[in-house]
Amino acid sequence: MDLPDKDAPLPETLSAASKDDTLHAFREMLRIRRFEETAARAYTRGKISGFLHLYIGQEAIAIGANLAMQPGDRIVATYRDHGFALAQGCDANACMAELFGKKTGLVGGVGGSMHFFDREKGMWGGYAIVGNHVPVAAGHAFASKYTGDGAVTLCFLGDGAVGIGPTHEGMTLAGLWKLPIVFVVENNRYSMGTPLERTLPVADITARAPGYGMDGDRFTVSDPFQVRERLGVAIKRAREESRPTLVEILTYRFRGHSMSDPAKYRGKGELEAFRSNDPLELVRRSLLEVHGFSEDEIEAIDDAIIEEMDAAAVFADESPQPDPEHRFRNIIIPTPTEEA
Repeated sequence: MDLPDKDAPLPETLSAASKDDTLHAFREMLRIRRFEETAARAYTRGKISGFLHLYIGQEAIAIGANLAMQPGDRIVATYRDHGFALAQGCDANACMAELFGKKTGLVGGVGGSMHFFDREKGMWGGYAIVGNHVPVAAGHAFASKYTGDGAVTLCFLGDGAVGIGPTHEGMTLAGLWKLPIVFVVENNRYSMGTPLERTLPVADITARAPGYGMDGDRFTVSDPFQVRERLGVAIKRAREESRPTLVEILTYRFRGHSMSDPAKYRGKGELEAFRSNDPLELVRRSLLEVHGFSEDEIEAIDDAIIEEMDAAAVFADESPQPDPEHRFRNIIIPTPTEEA
């Protein structure tokens, strides 16, 4: 695995961003980071059941995608979905309550970590079954093309999902039918605990794009403005030409695959090297070095966000459990028919 340059200068896309845009990006990325850290602590205290997949290290992708989207566009995501929900404007209290399995949660406490959903915010679901959401996303894009609503669907998946059958099926149909969709592979270097070079015969996932009749783009994430720029090209292509794109964004997760993964498979010095190029840290540096913020001002922003997330955990803990009948919401139950 190639390690990043610890002494690299700030990326041009970040240096060129305005003060207000940089501050907004920093706040929103930091909100995701602190939400995830708060959730991790709650998990260790037994407040959260089931699986918990953290988005720490990948925040720039969710924020950049949000910046590139228009109202009505959709996100279909994997089980690592908290960051997308927050980036789309979902309420932190409702997100945390969903993790706690409470009535005030985003979907009433019955979805949990892997099934965040908020239609009004364009968050059309996190999906637990690896790769199975890709045909679902293609279906969203088909609906947009059929109805002419002008919306673009962004389907996010991990590098571990590109070998799954439904992924191939969904991308094949998107290319065949020329659907307004952008497939974004968040390549965080590991398929669970297996490094990329042991799971893919060809490292460049976008090499598959021509076989699906798609354009391709591949880059290493540096900041949300870079993501906005690169995804913006693909989104414009989908919206104006109804042409799908396969985008691979090389990123890095700083925690294990899930809370049960100690991530002991990382190479020596690997984590430290990637932390030096953490997009959140780069945005923070930009505020300090380009826009004249002080360390005290940055700390005050951080303190306010930590307070927000601590309050979300209290809100979730004190919220009621779902009503028993809530289990049957949104489930089609056949009506018994009388025998003749």
